[in-house]
Amino acid sequence: MKVFKLLIILVLSVFFVSSTQAQKKVKNQVVDYLKRVLKDTVSEEKSQFMMYPTLGYEPETSVEIGFSPLYVYYANEDVNNRLSEISGFVFYTLKNQFGARFEHAIYTDKDQWFFLGEFEFQRFPLQYYGIRNELDEVPLDYASIVDARQFKIKERVLRKIANNFFIGFEADFRSLSKVEFKAAEGQDQLNIDLPFGAEGTTNLGLGVGLVYDERHNVLNVRDGFFSELGYVKFNPFWKSDVDYHNIVTDTRFYKSFNNKRNVIAAQFLGEFNFGGDVPFNQLALMGGQNMMRGYFLGRYRDNQMLATQIEYRMLPLKLGFTKRWGATVFSSLGTVFDEFSKIDNYDLKWAVGGGIRFLLFQNKDIYARLDYAITPDENGFYITIGEAF
Repeated sequence: MKVFKLLIILVLSVFFVSSTQAQKKVKNQVVDYLKRVLKDTVSEEKSQFMMYPTLGYEPETSVEIGFSPLYVYYANEDVNNRLSEISGFVFYTLKNQFGARFEHAIYTDKDQWFFLGEFEFQRFPLQYYGIRNELDEVPLDYASIVDARQFKIKERVLRKIANNFFIGFEADFRSLSKVEFKAAEGQDQLNIDLPFGAEGTTNLGLGVGLVYDERHNVLNVRDGFFSELGYVKFNPFWKSDVDYHNIVTDTRFYKSFNNKRNVIAAQFLGEFNFGGDVPFNQLALMGGQNMMRGYFLGRYRDNQMLATQIEYRMLPLKLGFTKRWGATVFSSLGTVFDEFSKIDNYDLKWAVGGGIRFLLFQNKDIYARLDYAITPDENGFYITIGEAF
């Protein structure tokens, strides 16, 4: 019995020592990884990959907990090529939402091909405020809760036909399933005005895209001009009877000064749906972490949207003791509406805000950003990598 007890003590001791050593090893690896990221000793032409835990916040999700991979590289390790990036975010939120989003902007050698797209899977109990043309003003406490599964793939495959000019094919696939609407607190479930698409839809749109792109680093543009015009036709597909046209126009301008330390950036965004009924989840949505920051994504939605923003970036700030911190201030205006003939009936919405920046990859000029935006309705707080536009 004594021998048996001694063996147990010995095994537990070995396990404890091994566990302690394993914890120390993991801790040392984490510390080494953070040092490599913060020091950023990787030369400019080399690719870089990082995986990091995230703790973020957005009005539409509340607190987000997850991890984000980021991969950046130059084709053939040639810095004369444009910087390609693949980013992702796998998350869970305190509102019981979960999902994954991946985006990419990939340039081949000499920019012969340009792949621009996004993938998203999400389960979201989100607030639904109705369609703007149904309600003149939608109060915050009116919102219903919509629970659903959403799957989205949007891809542009573009070929360079002239310097900075690309043309190609666009595909947009959307699937919305297991949709359930719940009345807001204090409201009658039977009185919910269910929108088109409330039973779920599966849609495929095909079209063409034209892009003029002078950007070299899509995550932090210092100088240049970008303009995209995309047309997609949604046809009946599988169980869907959706049949309408979608046009998106996105134009951006960037100008640096003061030895490229400061940047003025401006963007004009338009989305137009016409020719048929549009599912509520595919309408033009105003808000989110990129355009009209501070508004819940989908706080206002309708067939058409016009929005613009301007931003002043100080990258980096003149602090003397470090060159890794920056700041920005921004403002935006936007509206959604049903038809152009009725645009005068809708008020412009505004947002203003500011943020701080931290230079994450020094040799590639990529910053992490923290923004805070203020609107008449609500405020928004955002943490991510790369500028909003």
